[in-house]
Amino acid sequence: MKNKIKEQIQSGKLRVGDRVPSEKELTEEYHVSQITTKNALAGLAEEGIVERIKGKGTFVRESNLSSSNNPLNKPKGLIGLILPSMKTKVEQEFVNYIEKYVTKNGHNLIIKITRESQFEEADAIEVFRKLEVKGMIIFPTEKENYNEAVLRLSLDKFPFVLIDRYMENILTYSVTSENEVGTLEAITYLLNKGHKNIGLVSPLITNTVTEERAKGFENAFLKRKTTINKNLWLTLEFAEISQNKTPTLIKEFLLSKPEITAVFTMNAELALYTHLVISSLKNEKGRDIELLTFDPPGISGVSFIKQDIDECSKKTVELLLEQIGGTYNPKRIYVPVKLKPSENLDMLETIIR
Repeated sequence: MKNKIKEQIQSGKLRVGDRVPSEKELTEEYHVSQITTKNALAGLAEEGIVERIKGKGTFVRESNLSSSNNPLNKPKGLIGLILPSMKTKVEQEFVNYIEKYVTKNGHNLIIKITRESQFEEADAIEVFRKLEVKGMIIFPTEKENYNEAVLRLSLDKFPFVLIDRYMENILTYSVTSENEVGTLEAITYLLNKGHKNIGLVSPLITNTVTEERAKGFENAFLKRKTTINKNLWLTLEFAEISQNKTPTLIKEFLLSKPEITAVFTMNAELALYTHLVISSLKNEKGRDIELLTFDPPGISGVSFIKQDIDECSKKTVELLLEQIGGTYNPKRIYVPVKLKPSENLDMLETIIR
């Protein structure tokens, strides 16, 4: 029994910090007495392979069996992650979960941040190829066209997965959230609350993410057979999206559109800028505008659409490992999202009713 558990640690099935089956579970698995399993676990503890914590169980500890000196636990290779920034909570969560699943599968993760530069993106791809990474996970920059370096990866059939966006006319592996479905549900939610004039604040609609979310916005009105007014849409150049410029542009827009009673923003960054403006308009003009956004903005009282970052990351790593393993069958995976209405807003409506 001791040898079986050691083999599981050596193979990586049980890793440092993992819980070892209990005495009762081992008794049932090996059809032996509980005293036998107790002695086996005690023996492993004496050897320093496991640690027994009263009331919690038995856990694998760092040892010669589980250390990097063990050839069975040598990393299988490097995986490169390229992303435009680390400034949003969503991006940080993606890094957290991708690292978790890459490590769980025996690889090591290295990261390059492009800061929304296609030049930096191309440089990162070149650096990773020189480092002989086994594969890459890429969040493309928010630009009108795809980087030629990304297209080259596709032509070379180099293992990589696009996350958050995909290339419409080129077969690649990609994982993205259900942007269209999520936005349709969000706008329907606002229409059901009686909002007729709903504004949109968005980057230029030039990539698959913004296109799908814009389509979801339109479809919510089409399903209701209600006229949509695109004059209530504010689309911003990428160079205009900054802490210094964006709030001013949003304020000018909302002041010029007094009929707007609700605003949907394409992402959490734009939600933060819009919330600042809405708060100032409420204080200055007594005007109340409801805000709803894609991704949690970290603002109390604001409803949002939540992506399943854990599942997106897990699927992404699975698709990459599939390619590294020798299978090449490009596919596009959509991961469901959930509308999270603000508890504050729901409580307020209940009180009013």
